[in-house]
Amino acid sequence: MKIRITADSTCDLSPELVKKFGVGILPLTVVMGENSYKDGVDITPQDIFKYVSKSGVLPKTSAPSVEEYAEFFALQLKDVDTVIHYNISSKASASHGNAAAAAKQFNGKVFAVDSLALSTGQGLLVLKACDLAAEGRSPADIVEITQNLRSKVNTSFVPDALDYLHKGGRCSLASLMGAKVLKLHPMIDMKDGKLYAKKKYMGGLERCLKNYITELAAQYRAYDKTRCFITHSNCEPEIVEKVRGQVKQFFEFDEILETKAGCVVTTHCGKNTLGLLFIYD
Repeated sequence: MKIRITADSTCDLSPELVKKFGVGILPLTVVMGENSYKDGVDITPQDIFKYVSKSGVLPKTSAPSVEEYAEFFALQLKDVDTVIHYNISSKASASHGNAAAAAKQFNGKVFAVDSLALSTGQGLLVLKACDLAAEGRSPADIVEITQNLRSKVNTSFVPDALDYLHKGGRCSLASLMGAKVLKLHPMIDMKDGKLYAKKKYMGGLERCLKNYITELAAQYRAYDKTRCFITHSNCEPEIVEKVRGQVKQFFEFDEILETKAGCVVTTHCGKNTLGLLFIYD
């Protein structure tokens, strides 16, 4: 049986990984003013930074419609028997509901899975599904195994500033001003498909990221060593490399993959946000 793994563009997998694993990607839409763009197709995070800097407002994002999912699934099914699609958390977008509705049109040949994650937290489940498909697992097994892993994906980030979170209504003005004065950097974690501020670090971004990685290593002693992601929104290369070195020091991943956050995720977190994402036991 031929199985194709697909995902929303919010999985933030690099073009190289998409090609290597043969993942089908359906982009979400980013709306800036009167213009609409497809995430990862005709818009870049740099375009978002420029737009926000000039306008002072965040772009809006929207999920593909049921019809768009149906067209996408029909195309993906042309040379395979089954499609398993991974959506951004249903608590963050209408994507999963629309994908699930479209999947019903294909007589059991399409499975829509709510990742309960976003960015490469979603991407980790996508690549795990690819691994399982390569092992010859059945679609039902792949869906069940990855659904059981959803609660074990560390999807967390540390933003450099709270401006985008404030503009998006996820951070009060008082919190924004306090963070600027006290140099606070929250750790944004994901639980049950929702983002929340787990704790706060104080100091410069580099120092906060060092504490963040150290605490993750102390908290998660047992984890899937296959791969992890260092995912960021245009952080300086020097900072990313320092984080990579620390990950090598404290963890034993077979692969440390670096990816840049796509436009939808960037819209919500802003520039210089970085996270270490992996599956734990």
